[in-house]
Amino acid sequence: MKAGQKMPLSRLPRRDPRTVARDIPGVLDVLFPRLTGGLVSSLNKKMFSFEGITAVPESLIKKSNLQKAMLFELASARAEDLLRGIFSENWTEYLRLASIRQQKHYDAQIPTSLNEWDIKAAEHAAKNLVTILEIVKGQYPTTSLEHSPLIPGLGWIASGHGDFSLGSILIEVKHTEQNFRSGDFRQVLMYWLLRYARAVEKSSDVWSEVMLINPRRNAALIVSFNYLLKSASAQLNQI
Repeated sequence: MKAGQKMPLSRLPRRDPRTVARDIPGVLDVLFPRLTGGLVSSLNKKMFSFEGITAVPESLIKKSNLQKAMLFELASARAEDLLRGIFSENWTEYLRLASIRQQKHYDAQIPTSLNEWDIKAAEHAAKNLVTILEIVKGQYPTTSLEHSPLIPGLGWIASGHGDFSLGSILIEVKHTEQNFRSGDFRQVLMYWLLRYARAVEKSSDVWSEVMLINPRRNAALIVSFNYLLKSASAQLNQI
C-alpha cells in the first residue's frame, strides 16, 4: 500500500460485540443515557444466591499467582468440560485454552504452569458455575442449554458469541469481586440489539430475558430485556 493511501474499510479489523460494548461505548451511551449508577444499583438489588453453593473464598483466590482474568478463564474452560460430562482433570489443556483466549487482551500475563492454589480456586469457580447452570436448567426441563450462542455482527462488526442461552434467556457469566456494572448491562444490550436486528431480517427468535451469573460470589440476577431497554433508553421502544 502506498504512503498516505487509506486502507479500504473492508480490510479494517472488525471488533467483536463484546469488545465494542466494553471499549467503544459511545454509541450505546447515546442509545441508553440512563444506564448509570442509579439504574445499575436498582438492578443489583434484585440479586439472589443459590442454595448449596459456597462463594470462592477470597483467601483462596489470593493464594493464586494468576491474573484474575486468567484464573477465571481457566475456570470457564474446566466448566465447559464438566458440562459435557468430561471429568478428567486435564489442567494442561485448560491452561492452553485459557491462554489462547486471554492472548486477545494486550495486558494478559500468560503463565507457563499452574500451582495447587490456581487449580483449587479455578475448580471451585468451575463447579459453582456448573451447579448454577444445572439448577437453572432444572427449572426449564424441556429447554436445551446452548453454549456460545451466536451474536451476529451483521456486516458492521465481527460476529461473536455469548456465554450461554436457555431458550429465550441469555446467560452471561461474570467472575468479579463486585456487583454487576454498567458495562455488563451495556454488553448484554449490545447482544440483544444485534440479535433483534437479525430476528427482524430472518424472522427468528430473540431473547426476552437476561440472567447475569457470578459463580465467584454465588450471585445472580435476571431481568427482562423489555424492562432493561426501556429503563436504560428513557422509555424508547424497541425499534
